[in-house]
Amino acid sequence: MTKKRKSVSISLTAMAHGGSALGRSEGKVVFVPDALPGEKVRAEIVEDKRSFARARLLEVETPSPDRVSPACPFFGDCGGCQWQHAGYSAQLLFKTAVLRDQLTRLGKFSDPPVRDTIASPEPWHYRNHVQFALDRQGHLGFRAAGSRRIVPVDECLLMHPLLEELFYSLELGADDAFPPLKSLSLRAGINTGDQMIIFEALEDKEPALEVDFPLSCVLLHKDGPPINLIGYNHITERVGGRNFRVSAGSFFQVNTAQAETLVRLVREYLAPSGSETLLDAYSGVGVFALSLVDEMEHVIGIESAPSAVDDFLINTEEMEVDNVTIMSGPVEKVLPDLDAPVDLAVLDPPRAGIDQDALTALVRLAPERVVYVSCDPATLARDGRRLADAGYELKIAQPVDMFPQTYHMEIVSLWVKT
Repeated sequence: MTKKRKSVSISLTAMAHGGSALGRSEGKVVFVPDALPGEKVRAEIVEDKRSFARARLLEVETPSPDRVSPACPFFGDCGGCQWQHAGYSAQLLFKTAVLRDQLTRLGKFSDPPVRDTIASPEPWHYRNHVQFALDRQGHLGFRAAGSRRIVPVDECLLMHPLLEELFYSLELGADDAFPPLKSLSLRAGINTGDQMIIFEALEDKEPALEVDFPLSCVLLHKDGPPINLIGYNHITERVGGRNFRVSAGSFFQVNTAQAETLVRLVREYLAPSGSETLLDAYSGVGVFALSLVDEMEHVIGIESAPSAVDDFLINTEEMEVDNVTIMSGPVEKVLPDLDAPVDLAVLDPPRAGIDQDALTALVRLAPERVVYVSCDPATLARDGRRLADAGYELKIAQPVDMFPQTYHMEIVSLWVKT
């Protein structure tokens, strides 16, 4: 006999990192997705641990004034967005509060200097890159929340119009034109108009393609370099008045307008005088390094992804600058062997944060100012505590809304050696 799950009435008090609202029931913290702080809800306990529980929203008994009707018909099933039920101004407040909570509770910072979240110029239609999975029938979709199940979609309100144009032009499955695919990605240079379709195939068979407007099509497979099917294996995007080549397999921020905000903040916080050496760890295609190159004596970039290293080198050549060094390899392997004076540093690691060996090596180099760009407040809190214990003071923690309608955020933080 299946055990009946318990339902409880909960008053929710805050938003948790991860996108769920939280409250307490019988002395235990309960996390409820699709709910908002200030609401009283009825929820069904679906996971009951010793110190917390997770629940499924059954009914909103007392709604928050911040609650709105989700614009997307797939919201609640598709796992791509978590906060479409919250007004945008409330989303910004939640992100500020979550960052402050993580720095206080996990990082042990007393009254951390968290600024108000910088809003995205466009809370919808902002993404320059989306990746779709395919179900067994060949329909494009996204993963359901907390599941491997694919939710087929016929629209996505986060896609930039350049991606929508690509999406609506696709005719998947017609006459077996496409081989089995692991994923299909759409990318665009928002400021250049470049468009690209990236096929990640399960087999090496090349798809048959016909296009009637300018774009690039690339096939990625497990072994070997990307295969150009049409056009180029990269797009170009313009940030801060500079053009950056971005290959099919290279990382680039998904919100171009907010990438410009990141560059502006990094420049402002580093405050270069023109005579310093800048370390750009996890440098990607060189957006930070090459945006600041004219204001530095020397720039050192470290990047592990081969396609991004190639992009960085080509971007450097096209900008005709000669004060840049790019080092290829994982930061935790390269940085301990770096034997050069470093005055300023910018770090933009993946979600997992900075490896301990990399952080130890950074502290040994003792740059005067460090700007840590993070996409996860929890790992920022952890790594920030290590920086603080090594003699760096947190001066600014600035959340930037790179990902409206989701709980994700970007944080630009300034650390100064004491």
